[in-house]
Amino acid sequence: MKSFEQLTDSVFYIMAALAQPRHGYAIMTLIEETTKGNFVIGPASLYTIIKKLLAQDWIVLHNDSDSRRKVYVLTEKGRTVLMDDIDRRKIMIELAQSGLQ
Repeated sequence: MKSFEQLTDSVFYIMAALAQPRHGYAIMTLIEETTKGNFVIGPASLYTIIKKLLAQDWIVLHNDSDSRRKVYVLTEKGRTVLMDDIDRRKIMIELAQSGLQ
């Protein structure tokens, strides 16, 4: 069953980064480097979104052994939501590309 959850770009990038366990700074750095600086998420936005994702059970605290750097990772529910949104975005891209040909 599809979740039909349309993720914002910020949530999408953060969830994609959390397919592997990462702490906040690593998430921000990965997104900025991957997008060559075209998409930047600041700490306030990042941690607001992390709280929302935790509340929805889309991510969990993976490792809290270092109190300064909490490591998060996607849950199975979060993986499903992300995969559904990837499928939705692929359809959007295919439509746009077919119209440009």
